[in-house]
Amino acid sequence: MTPRSHPPAHTHARRALFSRSDVLSIHVVLSKRTRGLVGERELRSMKSTAILVNTSRGPVIDETALLRALNEKTIAGAALDVFDREPLPADHPLRSVHNAVVTPHIGYVSRDLYEVFYRDAVEDIAAWAAGSPLRLLT
Repeated sequence: MTPRSHPPAHTHARRALFSRSDVLSIHVVLSKRTRGLVGERELRSMKSTAILVNTSRGPVIDETALLRALNEKTIAGAALDVFDREPLPADHPLRSVHNAVVTPHIGYVSRDLYEVFYRDAVEDIAAWAAGSPLRLLT
């Protein structure tokens, strides 16, 4: 065999990543290279006990293939806060699969955190208007 007849080393690493991971969390920017990065082949190569997490961009994962994998229990589940279409429509199938956790892309937000954000913003504006800005970055 010639060196060209073997897949590149990164192909082997990628296959191993999908086939061996218990939890696979995707963190990439959306680009021509990453759109559809996770498709039918990758999902079918995952363990049936594996969980897929996507908090980067929805189109990185082929949504149709993901829904099929979840419904057929090819993988154990998915946790998503990004989708092909945002906000996720109320009647979207991802909302009804029992092995997926879906949240808006601001899934980290809580009432307490919002109260701090808004209180600090009002304080910052009032202090700036009074000529005594707070929380300055230097």
